[in-house]
Formats: sequence, C-alpha cells, structure tokens
Amino acid sequence: MVKYSDDELDSVFAALADPTRRSVLNALAGGGQAVSELAAPHGMSLPGFMKHLQVLEDAGLIERSKEGRVVSCELDAAPLQAASVWMSRYEKFWTEKLDSLARYLYQQEELQKWNRPPAPSPSSTSPAGTRSRRRKSGARGPTRKR
Repeated sequence: MVKYSDDELDSVFAALADPTRRSVLNALAGGGQAVSELAAPHGMSLPGFMKHLQVLEDAGLIERSKEGRVVSCELDAAPLQAASVWMSRYEKFWTEKLDSLARYLYQQEELQKWNRPPAPSPSSTSPAGTRSRRRKSGARGPTRKR
C-alpha cells in the first residue's frame, strides 16, 4: 500500500486545483517536453509559467532536468497514486449512498404504479372519450334570402 502524509496530499491537491497545472500534466502524460514547449499554449510570461512548474515540482508531480540550455520536464505519477488511494475510500461511501438513493427512487416509482387509477383502454367506445374531427373551412355556405 502507498504511504502518504497529509502534507503530501495537500500539495498534490493544491497543484491539481489549477487548470494550467492540470494542462501541463496532461501534456507530460505523452512524454517529457521542454519548458518552452509546455509554456507556449498558455499565453503567459515564462516567469509566471515557471511558478506553476515550481508548484508541480514541490508536489512531486514533475521532475526537471537541464541539458545544455534546455530545461525539460517529465511526469512523476507516484503522488497521483497516493491521491487516488485516498479518494478510493470515499468512492465506497458515495457508491453506497447512491445505491441507497436508487433503491428508494425505485420503491417510490413502484408505489406510484400501484396507487394510480387504471388508464382507460383505447378500445373503449365511450362518447366522452371520442372527439369529432374538425372540418376544414371551405367556400362560403348558402345565405338566407330576405
């Protein structure tokens, strides 16, 4: 089982709270990329983008490496596994609650079926249930002579 501390989880969830950082993680899921490539689609200054990378690095979600003048980033998904384990405890709770709600709604639907008056059958010849067809208007009808 993955061991985690509250501080590690806090930093992972804080890093995931921002859409820019989630976008960076999605981009890195396909493999490592240079910082300039990661920053290009976000339309922000490089120093501003580097702050996002620092948050991700502090959370342990990325690793930076420098080769010459190029700084590259790679995804490290281990902290995401710890967050997933933590959330799975609550998945069981919500699944039980939603199953209970589904059973309740099914019972209510069944009770309503029993309490409803029966619908009239379409083969009924009751005059109250049939309506005459409306005639289309045509030419002017005959008038009385005076």
